[in-house]
Amino acid sequence: MKKTIRDYDLNGKRVIIRCDYNVPMDNGIILDDTRVRASIRTISYALNNGAKVILLSHLGRVKESKDKDCNSLYPVAELLSNLLKRKILFSPSTRGKELTEMVNNLKTGDILLIENTRFEDIDGNKESNCDEELSKYWASLGDIFINDAYASCHRNHASVTGIPKYLPSGIGFLVEREIKKIDNVLMSNTHPFITVLGGKKIDDKLGLIESLVKISDKLLIGGAMSFTFLKVLGYDINDDLVSMDNLINCKKVLDDYKDKIVLPLDFVCEDGNKELDELNKNDKGMDIGPKTIRLFRKELKDAKRVILNGPMGIFEDKRYAKGTRKIFNILGEYKIKTVIGGGDSASAVNKLGYDGMFYHVSTGGGATMKYLEERKLEGIEVIDDAKKQN
Repeated sequence: MKKTIRDYDLNGKRVIIRCDYNVPMDNGIILDDTRVRASIRTISYALNNGAKVILLSHLGRVKESKDKDCNSLYPVAELLSNLLKRKILFSPSTRGKELTEMVNNLKTGDILLIENTRFEDIDGNKESNCDEELSKYWASLGDIFINDAYASCHRNHASVTGIPKYLPSGIGFLVEREIKKIDNVLMSNTHPFITVLGGKKIDDKLGLIESLVKISDKLLIGGAMSFTFLKVLGYDINDDLVSMDNLINCKKVLDDYKDKIVLPLDFVCEDGNKELDELNKNDKGMDIGPKTIRLFRKELKDAKRVILNGPMGIFEDKRYAKGTRKIFNILGEYKIKTVIGGGDSASAVNKLGYDGMFYHVSTGGGATMKYLEERKLEGIEVIDDAKKQN
């Protein structure tokens, strides 16, 4: 067990909370405030227990100075002010004399949001490379570090894994909830346990497949992820959709787990529905077809728990959203205990109107994939164990 924010006396302490404010933004307007709202419980707990709160987060990709213009966290400070109904102090500097003075002047109940941690990547990728000097500096600003940025817990960054090397540390309510919910489904002994995987090409997902197929009763693969497996089986698949570097690896997985892996029977293409033997190299499967939906329904109807990661098609286009919708409907119809693995899967839940239907919709795509694959995350491993003393 890792320490949580509840394990510390916060009264009068400077509490650094690593949040996930990597939100979609257009010209300074936040398009989806889900991640900001998800941080409120941990921040409010710290405030209610007498803390001086210092918030850290990254936003977007920052490689050169011009990237700063569209990746400032200042709009998040304004939103937090509205949500918490109190003033939010904002530091435009990520380090230096002015920031240090702002921290030294904090009073109990104050909240300071520091500018985008990735501004430190402009000169030497100091945030992303977990620079020791930067980690020590940020740690010097606080007394306690709390990681509540679940979506960044798979990153070895200064603001995630660097700071807790130098401060007493714990996890916040969001991180705690994510791990408990996912573990509740992963570690249960109820069967059948079905994994449903979809989304883009298989390149970075083979480790996830190899990990989950071992513990699943069946592994259903849809979306573009299925194309490399179908290529291995000799079907005429558009090479643009195939990971040529992983053909041998996919063949081994199919050979080792042929009784567990279930692949599509048909696809919706730009010129209509086609079964596998009707495909040619010019066809692009945009969604799973009706035969595949019926096959997946048959496999899912008796499931007791499901992990779903990745949509079945290009759900953003309503012409190719049916497969993803149907799978969501099946999971809801049979009341299957389901974890949705963040990223595009969570986006599909929100966009297609399934919010509130599932046992858990993760806030972290990459982090959840990493956790499902390895059962651990760097940003959590570095946190103090509950058995350690402050």
